[in-house]
Amino acid sequence: MAFQPPPECPVFEPSWEEFRDPFAFINKIRPIAEKTGICKVRPPPGWQPPFACDVDRLHFVPRIQRLNELEAQTRVKLNFLDQIAKFWDLQGCALKIPHVERKILDLYKLNKHVADEGGFDIVCRDRRWTKIAHQMGFAPGKAVGSHLRGHYERILYPYNLFQSGANLLCVQKPVLPVEKLEEDADIKEQKLQDPVQRSPAPTPDWCPSARRAKRMKYETVCIKTEPGEPEESKPNLRRRMGSLVAKPKPEKEIPILVKQEPVESKEPVDLVVCLVCGSGGDEDRLLLCDGCDDSYHTFCLIPPLHNVPKGDWRCPKCLAQECSKPHEAFGFEQAYRDYSLRAFGQMADAFKSDYFNMPVHMVPTELVEKEFWRLVGAIEEDVTVEYGADIASKEFGSGFPIPNGKFKVSPADEKYLKCGWNLNNLAMMNPSVLTHVTADICGMTLPWLYVGMCFSSFCWHIEDHWSYSINYLHWGEPKTWYGAPGFAAEQLEEVMRKLAPELFDSQPDLLHQLVTIMNPNTLMAHGVPIYRTNQCAGEFVITFPRAYHSGFNQGFNFAEAVNFCTVDWMPLGRQCVDHYRMLHRYNVFSHDEMVCNMASKADTLNVVLASAVHKDMVSMIKEEKELRDRVKKMGVIHSKEAKYDHLQDDERQCAKCRTTCYLSAITCSCTPGVLVCLHHINDLCSCPVTNYTLNYRYTLDELHPMMNDVKQRAEVYDEWASRVSMTLEAKLEKKKGERSLPVFRALLSESESMLFPDNDLLRRLRLVTQDAEKCSSVAQQLLNGKRQTRYDPSQLTVEELRSFVRQLYNLSCSLPQAPLLKELLNRIEDFQQHSEKVLADEVPSVTEIQSLLDVSFDFDVDLPELPLLRERLEQARWLEGVQQANAQPSTLSLETMRRLIDQGVGLAPHASVEKAMARLQEQLTMSEHWEEKASSLLKARPPHSIETLSAAAEKVSSIPAYLPNCLLLKETIRKAQEWLQEAEELQVGTFLLYSILSDMVLRGQSIQVHLEPLDRLKSLMAEVEEWKESAAAAFLQKDSTLTLLEVLCPRCEVGNVGSPKRKAKKGKQSPKSNKKKTQRLNTLSDVEKALSETKDSISAMATLEELRVREMEAFSNLRAANESKLLPTADCMDLRVCFCQKAPMGAMLQCELCRDAFHSVCVRDPSGSCETQPWLCPQCQPSEKPPLSRAVSLVTSLRRLGVRLPEGDALHYLVERTGDWQQRAQQISHSCNLPELEERPGTPPTLSRFVSGVENVQNNTQGLVFSKQAPCLTPEWSRTSHAQTVFYTEQRCIPLQGLSQELEELMVEGLLLQVSLPEVQSLYHVLLDRASSQHVNRCMSPPDADCRAKDKKHSHKRQKMNKKKQHRRPASTSSSPRSDFSQSDDSDEEMAVCPAERCQLPEGDEVNWVQCDGSCNQWFHQVCVGVTAETAEKEDYVCAACSLKDDNGEK
Repeated sequence: MAFQPPPECPVFEPSWEEFRDPFAFINKIRPIAEKTGICKVRPPPGWQPPFACDVDRLHFVPRIQRLNELEAQTRVKLNFLDQIAKFWDLQGCALKIPHVERKILDLYKLNKHVADEGGFDIVCRDRRWTKIAHQMGFAPGKAVGSHLRGHYERILYPYNLFQSGANLLCVQKPVLPVEKLEEDADIKEQKLQDPVQRSPAPTPDWCPSARRAKRMKYETVCIKTEPGEPEESKPNLRRRMGSLVAKPKPEKEIPILVKQEPVESKEPVDLVVCLVCGSGGDEDRLLLCDGCDDSYHTFCLIPPLHNVPKGDWRCPKCLAQECSKPHEAFGFEQAYRDYSLRAFGQMADAFKSDYFNMPVHMVPTELVEKEFWRLVGAIEEDVTVEYGADIASKEFGSGFPIPNGKFKVSPADEKYLKCGWNLNNLAMMNPSVLTHVTADICGMTLPWLYVGMCFSSFCWHIEDHWSYSINYLHWGEPKTWYGAPGFAAEQLEEVMRKLAPELFDSQPDLLHQLVTIMNPNTLMAHGVPIYRTNQCAGEFVITFPRAYHSGFNQGFNFAEAVNFCTVDWMPLGRQCVDHYRMLHRYNVFSHDEMVCNMASKADTLNVVLASAVHKDMVSMIKEEKELRDRVKKMGVIHSKEAKYDHLQDDERQCAKCRTTCYLSAITCSCTPGVLVCLHHINDLCSCPVTNYTLNYRYTLDELHPMMNDVKQRAEVYDEWASRVSMTLEAKLEKKKGERSLPVFRALLSESESMLFPDNDLLRRLRLVTQDAEKCSSVAQQLLNGKRQTRYDPSQLTVEELRSFVRQLYNLSCSLPQAPLLKELLNRIEDFQQHSEKVLADEVPSVTEIQSLLDVSFDFDVDLPELPLLRERLEQARWLEGVQQANAQPSTLSLETMRRLIDQGVGLAPHASVEKAMARLQEQLTMSEHWEEKASSLLKARPPHSIETLSAAAEKVSSIPAYLPNCLLLKETIRKAQEWLQEAEELQVGTFLLYSILSDMVLRGQSIQVHLEPLDRLKSLMAEVEEWKESAAAAFLQKDSTLTLLEVLCPRCEVGNVGSPKRKAKKGKQSPKSNKKKTQRLNTLSDVEKALSETKDSISAMATLEELRVREMEAFSNLRAANESKLLPTADCMDLRVCFCQKAPMGAMLQCELCRDAFHSVCVRDPSGSCETQPWLCPQCQPSEKPPLSRAVSLVTSLRRLGVRLPEGDALHYLVERTGDWQQRAQQISHSCNLPELEERPGTPPTLSRFVSGVENVQNNTQGLVFSKQAPCLTPEWSRTSHAQTVFYTEQRCIPLQGLSQELEELMVEGLLLQVSLPEVQSLYHVLLDRASSQHVNRCMSPPDADCRAKDKKHSHKRQKMNKKKQHRRPASTSSSPRSDFSQSDDSDEEMAVCPAERCQLPEGDEVNWVQCDGSCNQWFHQVCVGVTAETAEKEDYVCAACSLKDDNGEK
């Protein structure tokens, strides 16, 4: 079994201040270190004394140590094997130890187990050999038991018969007559062989003898001495590591009678007869003893022998005589070589390096330790080492420097000469009581040196007189120590006696011989506390009184040791003397002599030492008085004074107990020089007691004054110590004032003021006071309920508090906090009971737990219930949160459930939590399942039917949780049901509004449900879109930005890029208007919205008809405005025409519809256009104008679809409007005697130019009624200043002069139609031809001034109006020749009818006014004069009347 190192002993590292006084430091660490018996002290860094030993002079003879003989149990086995080997050697046979199962048979263990089972006969009878084999560790089932029986019967059984004396029975029989000898011999032989089939052990061939036979020749040089011999010791020398004194002489030698055979024997052979049977027969089986020449038959011996031994043979009597010789005491042998330190070191390093096969410094200490204890316990391995132990430092010099020594100390190292840790000084310092021992004791007061090598060891021992020891390792490899505390000394001795009783039977004082070691693991297994340490170079190891210690060296090293004794040792020292007396062991010095020497110098002792000496003298004098009285009563009448302190110690040793006598001794005249102590008066001699003489050093009367001197010296301290002892031992029933903390503080303060030395009593007082102070502080803290800080996190448990309360009541000092703390403890116990009840509840209450936790804040105690309560509080809060969440399913989302589960996972396990967690987890699993399923149902392609979704939604409705996907599923189902209901409500056969169809399709597509009507509606929607694309292809121009509806509807906004700037003013609603407010269609979006909101086609047609009327009016006003803009003015360069907003120049084109002028280069299509058709500007021709038949076919196809859409209504209205126009055109053509309107070829254009001096041409009307005169684009100006300014028209336009309003409106509406009609072209040519055939008599002459010059008054008016823009509406120009009103600026907003020719009477928000910037300043409705709000804001407006008036004025 591998060695297990014991725990480490304490290691102290004193500061320089602590290291200054070694005794004070040792006294300080003693309470800790004495519990382990040994301790290690590391000096402060820098404390390195020089090595002062004379290395060249140091020579020593080491001791030989065989490792397996050191261990007690191993040595017992080896001694047993030696005895067996000697027994068989005397029987003429060599012992050969057999092997069983490939292992050497342990004969000692086999013999012991058989003996424990009752002996060989009982084991054979009860067949216990298998049990013996199992006890010895052999595997069962291999017939090992029979082998063990054979080996035992052959080797051990004869030896045990010899030990029991049974083999001597054969020689005690009476001699029988000769005639009966033979048959008796036969019967004897038969009887001896019958009982257990005893067969004599066969004589083995030559074999190696026992393992120690090889060193038998050296045993004569062992110089170990048996105790009791007068030559044993020298004065003041003690034995270590075995004895160094001479070999003892045997008290009496027992002579061995050996008969000498004559050289020539002439006696007859038959005279040699067997001493057992008395017969001389069977000469071949008759043995002669090689010691006494007695004869024995081999079959007469017990046990009988089958063969004659080949070697020398001894008879049973000689064998008993040889084996009964006393054994030599075990001791270490001295080596034959004298080593120097260097030579020993070389040998030691070579041994260790070779043994471990590595450099010595690389061998781990753990490996050396395990190998040492393995070798110590191994019988078959014989490793021998040498140890230079107990070398006197007085002869070769100490390792420490000493004053006046041979070693020259450097000035830097002189401090070590007087240092207290210098072992030459330590033992003889004042605090050590050994200073009062007069003689120099080598190894005790003088240091000894130790030179070690690997595995060299020092065995278990305690120091002489149970003193302290200190060991310093100067240099070298570590020394491993093992120690047991002093209180375990008797326990260790008892264990070793129990495990190796044979050794103690032969050597009762074995442990004092320093020759026996035992494995620390074995001692620890029997309950002995063992500690270890590795002492490195430069470290001290201190052993304490009666502390057993042992150890070994890791390698080559040099150590030094000395003993010392302190005051606390004195009671142990006297106890040790009594112990030595019982063991008959000598004393190294006289304890009584030392005490008397100290008492004689009482005035120089400190109070503590004086007190200790006084106590020791009291017991000493008391015992001495009792012994002297006893001696006198026994009859001793003679007495005399004896100066025993003048004698050597060996001259005054008790002849019985070997105690060194000092105070008294008994002598007798019959034995001069022999004395005994008073304890052993009966062991002196056989003379009458009256012949004895009492020798005394002091009379009792002389001893008492010495004791009184010491007492007086220690009186002050003793009185203080008495008061301290009484206070410490005071009972509880005494007054509390005598045990209060201030009393202890006062005693402690007194010790400090009187400078009492630090001893056990003072330390105890200080310790009790400190404990009381700490207890008082802790108790007050507990009562205050203060929480521990993070720097002191430890808190008392309730059990510790209970123990602390008991401690308070058991303190030597009474504290006022004790009863209060007792009450606190009761409250805490009540809290625990309440907490236990709350924790046992199935469903905890948050309020109740929180109240308990609030109460616990008053307790500064570690309550085990607090973590449980906090856990329970978290559980209760979590359960409460779960309950609240379940109570509100609308807010219980998946995230909430997961969060609650995550929180629950972190909670401590509890039934209620587990139950709630299970429910919540089940609910979460179900919710996640249905959420995922609802999501998959909604995302399915193709979508599921509404029946499938409804079935799933019905199952989901039972889950009490907020599930977005499930709610979305329900919402989807609701939308699908509503959509289906709406789809059913759509009447079959009625036209379906396109907006409703589009909305239904879009809504149906957004619903993730399979809707059967949706496909039909989507198909219908696709057909409508296809129709719209077909209509757009027919009507829209390429790259047109206009929409189909914008092209098909009558225009709601009419404007011209070339119109002059106008400004507008928004007027108030006319108070005279009582018409119902209608929706104003100002934009295309308004039109589209209105058409979409109409319920039937009739309403849509009415809306479009209204829009047509507005369109006609707007174009009428626009045409009038554009015509007025083109009238000749003072400065024609002021005109801004065309998209480029530049003056007219060169080739010009006039739009037939809006009557605005455009530069030909700006608008003429490069591909050219048909000149036979009326020219329309890009704004007036937004579409391709497909044939009417195409439009009719589109209307028909849309009607078949059964869907109404704004574009369809607009197209339908366009077709109807076209038909109406055709009818009106036919009617008007008949009423006005016009030729039949049909398509005719176009006529070439007529160019017109402005030329200076040309006559005005006046158009005469023939056959047509002209209601008014309008300007034309082809006047010729006669202004000389503009002779170079010429522009002309590339294509003729229908002149408006003399053209009736009915024909003009017919032509305008025909041009507005977005379909191509031959009637429109025919009408155009008819009117154009009529105008061409007429002669114009009136010519227009341009004025001398600019075409259009602004007069100063008009300019001033415009600036004024701009300044007052914040106060009145802006104005623009437009007029009607029919305007008969001229109103002021203040009253125009109150007029409901404007001066326009055809006032439309607008209402509400449509009432927007514009003021004429001409001479009339009248207000007009913007819608009546064709001005938009944007145009009115930016441009000036002049009405038609002012324009004509200005023109006439210029003429």
